[in-house]
Amino acid sequence: MTLEEARNKIIFALDVHGLDDIDRWAETLAGKIGMFKVGKELFTSCGPAAVKAVQRHGGNVFLDLKYHDIPNTVANAMLEAARLGVQLANLHALGGAEMMETAVSAVHREFSGADRPRLLAVTILTSSTAVTLRQIGIEHTVQDMVVRLARLARESGMDGVVASPQEIGLIRDACGPDFLIVTPGVRPSFAAADDQKRIMTPGEAVSSGADYLVIGRPIAKAADPGHSADLITAEITESVA
Repeated sequence: MTLEEARNKIIFALDVHGLDDIDRWAETLAGKIGMFKVGKELFTSCGPAAVKAVQRHGGNVFLDLKYHDIPNTVANAMLEAARLGVQLANLHALGGAEMMETAVSAVHREFSGADRPRLLAVTILTSSTAVTLRQIGIEHTVQDMVVRLARLARESGMDGVVASPQEIGLIRDACGPDFLIVTPGVRPSFAAADDQKRIMTPGEAVSSGADYLVIGRPIAKAADPGHSADLITAEITESVA
């Protein structure tokens, strides 16, 4: 794997508070990562301007808002995400097949080819454990739920899923080689686990078949964020070579 291919797998979690911070991070990480993740905190604070700010710097965007509502509402929200020109957008697979199918249909009617964002379904959050699931009445194991939801997402027309790196192999077996897998819960060998429970190093995740890695604090909290991103890129290339 080339350095460029490895860099393009890194999605930086842009967990910041304002547009000035976006400009700073976009400049710091230019040419060192493949995409910026705009999540709930930043989007609630700045709205679509956050996406546009990244795009002004030439950056690609993963809009990580995990929509979960009635089918028509989610479909319209995903369509608006597509109109923002993002590369990835997601909803929550626990919303069910009808919700996902309606969203897929809405986006596909208006967008096609390279202009269409890839639509992802969140399976089980990487902070969740068997205890977490039991507390909300789900008796299946985390792995069983992840595979069940991934299959449902694929059958509903979604392009891929967001899932822990620990489930990459299971998802690949269940959904095939062309199904996108985006993995949070990735921590390079030099970083702390923080609040993620089901983690893996970047090299391990890519070797297992991850298409994209969402990485935040190991870069954001580093003394030299750009160097940290370079170390992660090197870790990926060395593991996959």
